[in-house]
Amino acid sequence: MQFTTEHDAFRKLVRDVVERDIVPHLDEWEKAGAFPAHELFPKLGDLGLLGLEYDPEYGGQGADHSFTVVLCEELYRAGAAGVPLAIGVQAMMATPSLAEFGTDELKRRYLAPAIAGTQVCSVAVTEAGAGSDVAGIRTRAVRDGDDWIINGSKLYITNGTQADWLCLLARTSDEGGYRGMSQIIVETKSPGFSVSKKLDKLGNRSSDTAELYFENVRVPVSNTIGEIGRGFQQQMSQFVIERMFGAYGVVGACQWALERTREFVRERKAFGKSLSDNQYIAFRLTELAAKVDLLQSHNYQSADAHMAGEDIIRQATVAKLMAGRLAREVADECLQFHGGMGYMEETWTARFLRDSRLHSIGGGADEVMLQVLARRDGLLA
Repeated sequence: MQFTTEHDAFRKLVRDVVERDIVPHLDEWEKAGAFPAHELFPKLGDLGLLGLEYDPEYGGQGADHSFTVVLCEELYRAGAAGVPLAIGVQAMMATPSLAEFGTDELKRRYLAPAIAGTQVCSVAVTEAGAGSDVAGIRTRAVRDGDDWIINGSKLYITNGTQADWLCLLARTSDEGGYRGMSQIIVETKSPGFSVSKKLDKLGNRSSDTAELYFENVRVPVSNTIGEIGRGFQQQMSQFVIERMFGAYGVVGACQWALERTREFVRERKAFGKSLSDNQYIAFRLTELAAKVDLLQSHNYQSADAHMAGEDIIRQATVAKLMAGRLAREVADECLQFHGGMGYMEETWTARFLRDSRLHSIGGGADEVMLQVLARRDGLLA
């Protein structure tokens, strides 16, 4: 991937936004268990950060995927993963299917304000009995004339307490397994919709995560994204972008963490010399930086393939698997080299360790990534 001066300027723009509008508030938002999305997102929308690759007809920038790579890397240098995750949900998880398969009317009503940041959106797939096993979802939408009547629940939904609308995956026929699902836009002001519970998480505390409940929620059939019954396939396509978003972000986060740790070990004295003079510490941090370089190279190759129109399911799956494991490794070692100080809540390493754990769970657990790869390698049926 070749970056230009335009990419460099964009990288600086995003880094400035992170330093100005996110970092100063993180401690407050982490304690609150949420950030004010309806205040932050319009600022991001004004700068064009919520619809980089979308059609300018609906407020998007019409940029290529390379700018998304830069955006994700820079967002995750914030020092806390919650807000970048929530931004990713808005820009790269709840809206890709709408942008690709939605009608013009749906795009004008829901995509345009999401890109502008004036509406907050979320993607509602996971359920108590169906996390990585998307085929197991039970929330149903039964047709009644020109409406869907929706009943069920969703769990672990980022932006769930603040969302104005959801990209909901629901069963719309009696066909089992992967068949008979549809993606439907549900406005959260709809009668019968409720937030059952705001969830208390180990990490990513600055983003709100919720359990949602649907009781006879009536939604127009015209709110269906794409073809009725093709929701699973559309969601899988959306997952590819979600998984690459996570891998891009891990690179930015790990680079930031290693930079801070190198600075610390150079300054920290023990046994009459700097910690960086200890060969093991120096070699270990260098090894981790090399692993981040390898992930970044894989990400860039995958992004190039995606822009060329290639199927990158395998690349995205590899990236998701290895990024999650690398994030955990870097977080653990950075905390270790900070010693007792790293174990204190006042030090960034504690938050980084907590936040890093989600990368191997959200968007498809490591075990699911391995299953996908094993099947593609002909090892599993």
